[in-house]
Amino acid sequence: MTQSPMSQENVMATNPYQQQKLRALLVDDDAFQRKVIGRTLRDRLSIDVFEAGDGQEALDLLSGDRSGFDLVLCDLDMPVMDGPAFIRHFAPLSAGARLMLLSGCDDHLLGSALALCQAYGVNPLGALQKPVSAEAVRQQIDQMMVERHGTDRASPRATDISLEEIMAASRNEEFEAHFQPKACALTGRIVAAEALARWRHPLLGILPPYPYFIGQLEQSGNIGGITESILYQAVSACREWHDHGLDISVSVNLSQQLLQQDVDLADRISEITNRVGLHPSQLVLEITETAAATEIGPILENLVRLRMRGFELSIDDFGTGYSSLEQLSRVAFTELKIDRSFVAQMLARSDSRTIIGSSIDMARKLGIRTVAEGVESREEWDLLKTLGCDEIQGHYLGRPLPAREFLAFVEGINR
Repeated sequence: MTQSPMSQENVMATNPYQQQKLRALLVDDDAFQRKVIGRTLRDRLSIDVFEAGDGQEALDLLSGDRSGFDLVLCDLDMPVMDGPAFIRHFAPLSAGARLMLLSGCDDHLLGSALALCQAYGVNPLGALQKPVSAEAVRQQIDQMMVERHGTDRASPRATDISLEEIMAASRNEEFEAHFQPKACALTGRIVAAEALARWRHPLLGILPPYPYFIGQLEQSGNIGGITESILYQAVSACREWHDHGLDISVSVNLSQQLLQQDVDLADRISEITNRVGLHPSQLVLEITETAAATEIGPILENLVRLRMRGFELSIDDFGTGYSSLEQLSRVAFTELKIDRSFVAQMLARSDSRTIIGSSIDMARKLGIRTVAEGVESREEWDLLKTLGCDEIQGHYLGRPLPAREFLAFVEGINR
């Protein structure tokens, strides 16, 4: 019997903490809280726990520990050095450790603390209100393990890979499209896919775009080649899916640099779809909110021309940039993607739920389809369905897969 996407075995169904012993640093001035949370981490989650009574002590441990930490759990209100000051000093010493904030403060203040992390270049795992439950911590760590799946401490640093290696890989056609499914929130049927670039490195295996190759390609002005390659692979795969009777569309990301520098972009994309035989309406081109907000003629010219040709446009990372409402009025978007940062917090934070609900309501009134990114649990899926979201995307539904594997996956689910 074919399993529904909601009942598929989670990649982390076996105990990930026993498979890979994690090391956590717990920073809290309250000895009792350290004891309670530390016991949860050690006994319930099999994590090695180290403790610090304030931010300065934690920084000393981070700078002196050669083995490295996977996770740092930090209280906000502490003497000597409080949480905000610790966040400011954390980034250069993190060495890949993820930061989780803990506090008895309300969720609005926790939201401000998460924004502070972003301002200082720290990518926080999340924030939890005290008292902290084992299940809440486990869910956050599951998220971290999902993000790290397929990588470990032996993974190469991005700085170890040169632009020359990346360009050689492009010539050797080592970059390939993997496809992450999108499902109808109501029925669970796969209705679309997002094409994501992956580097099939001959020695290092599959490498994601960040931090390994997209940054250097954009900075050097070489993003066009890989974009065209991924576009062609995505359109060809979508054509094959249609040949198998699957009525699903495919999405491809367009970089701001490419939109800004190439006013003939719509012509080349049209040439690819015509050559393969895919109708333009089956190709969704995802544009970041930052790119949509840019007041540069070539970007708007490209977006207008793409819609004139019948391609669909999606505004990605909605709500994380500036003047979101203005972008919806300036560009004829057909899809709005709710950023995963809101989805990840919506079960615990009422303000995130309100933002998501308002975005969905606004999009519905504008006739725009909504897609929620980063869905990691059945609870998140159910809440998004209740809020009226059209489609969901995330590891709970399925991971990015090569084209052939994706076809088999979709056929199994949709049957």
